[in-house]
Amino acid sequence: MKILRASHLGMCFGVRDAIALALDQPEPITVLGELVHNETVLRQLHEHGIAIEREPAAVSTSTVMITAHGASQRRLAEVHARGLRIIEATCPLVHAAHRAVRRLVREGWHPVIVGQRDHVEVCGIIEDLAEFEVVLTEEDVAGLVERPRFGVAAQTTQPIDRVKRLVAALGARFPKSEVRFVDTVCQPTKLRQHAAVELARQCDVVVVIGGAHSNNTRELAATCAAHCSRVHHVQTADELRPEWFAGATTVGLTAGTSTPDETIDAVEKRLHEFAEALLAHAW
Repeated sequence: MKILRASHLGMCFGVRDAIALALDQPEPITVLGELVHNETVLRQLHEHGIAIEREPAAVSTSTVMITAHGASQRRLAEVHARGLRIIEATCPLVHAAHRAVRRLVREGWHPVIVGQRDHVEVCGIIEDLAEFEVVLTEEDVAGLVERPRFGVAAQTTQPIDRVKRLVAALGARFPKSEVRFVDTVCQPTKLRQHAAVELARQCDVVVVIGGAHSNNTRELAATCAAHCSRVHHVQTADELRPEWFAGATTVGLTAGTSTPDETIDAVEKRLHEFAEALLAHAW
């Protein structure tokens, strides 16, 4: 059984920087929400005494860290109102998405965000807007009302193909409206999505590693499933099952942008153990 790694996989620079910043603090801090959507990383933060709270009112430390997913100005004002010190771990590419949406609004475009309405990154964008739309499917686009000008941006971890498809659907739905698209999907997401397609086309089975609540990991799994009929999303090596790989000659491995290197290595090691056991059984 041959095991292939995707050409791009695992942690992006924004996540690495956020984790390093949190672990480097000399005094106790509280992260406002999950720093990243990965149980292994969250457990590591807990072991270092880093607290996690969703609301500023529940914070007991003097310092709060904003997650890699960013936060709205409204949420930051709530933190400042409590007199708390803020450490920014927001990914620079998320900051860029915020700026892009604010610019669209200033220039008179009605903002449309392609993404998950309840995702923390999307919430950080829309909480500062008086009017907005959030769409994830063609059905969502069909439910919109006509506006003279639509300005479209996206959650940074959305598949770019989906975003472009919805921009086209918006234009078709409202042919008399102007539609302006600002591409805010981050480059690490694009690279991992493209690499996932290339990988899945070569494999009998694909293993996607990442947190159960990680949007970009789920999107990677969905992308792989479009090109490979046997796709498994796991958080750790312990979730792997040898029967998943029965009859497989090539197994692919990819991982979301919040997945630690050591987790990827552990999954790959377990896959090699399965391969050796299958080879021994064949003899």
